[in-house]
Amino acid sequence: MFCFVDGRYSQTPGIWRKDQIEAWKPIVKAVHEKGGVFFCQLWHAGRVSNYSFQPNGNPPVSCTDKPIQTDVDIAIFSPPQRLTVEEISQVVDNFRVAAIHGIEAGFDRIEIHAANGYLVDQFMKDQVNDRTDKYRGSLENRGRFPLERVEAMAQEIGPHRVGIRLLPYADYNQCGDSKPDALGLYMAETLNIYNILNCHVIEPRMITMFEKNITKSSLLPLRKTFKGTFIVAGGYNRDDGNEVITQGGADLVAFGLLFLANPDLPRRFELNLVLNKYDRNTFYTHDPVVGYTGLSVS
Repeated sequence: MFCFVDGRYSQTPGIWRKDQIEAWKPIVKAVHEKGGVFFCQLWHAGRVSNYSFQPNGNPPVSCTDKPIQTDVDIAIFSPPQRLTVEEISQVVDNFRVAAIHGIEAGFDRIEIHAANGYLVDQFMKDQVNDRTDKYRGSLENRGRFPLERVEAMAQEIGPHRVGIRLLPYADYNQCGDSKPDALGLYMAETLNIYNILNCHVIEPRMITMFEKNITKSSLLPLRKTFKGTFIVAGGYNRDDGNEVITQGGADLVAFGLLFLANPDLPRRFELNLVLNKYDRNTFYTHDPVVGYTGLSVS
């Protein structure tokens, strides 16, 4: 599930206030009572936002001041404000505090959402990051922002409770990279320094959101490099999920779309039952609620 660490996005739950922490506690407790393990995925939208969602109508923040371009007349995404180095340090601390809040709420693990064109991904990708300071240019510089978060959170709550989600290969929300293989491999290798729990990576075939494509790229080099639990996601079903585990391509498989229409997905997989078809029109909305909303499934 997602929790906002900062910024704003309509109808997305947060975890930066005391009342939000308290509101999560009975939910986490209910999951634990059913024998579940509950991850809190910390999300910052960055420039994928609008003035109307920001405190006092301020612009959203990013590594850049370049807005996302759209083909419609309505400004869905407002021009962002480029974060200063000092402000970046504050965002790092926001993630650290959010991790503390997640553990206080009872979550078992905390995962950084560093994919899908959101704030952390914006810093990593060279087609968005146009800075002129220590956060721009080389892989080391572009990877500095996510790794500072990993380090701060690992020191605060323990590396065994920290994970990260990556998307090197796609340009969701106009956030692409010219050398995704190198970016993915650098992150997988460098993350080992911090001994974190998991690296959760979206398959290269998901170049287009929600659709599988044919590609020569593979996550196997990342899988062989990262020493913790390696999780893959992106267009999996029961059969190819079992296959990637059997062949050693991953330790775990994450499912998103199928869960939206099938809250009992593990049971259906276990019995090899027919699955409900998902309806994209009901994704990421709170009204009407059909299955899961998508705001609670990563």
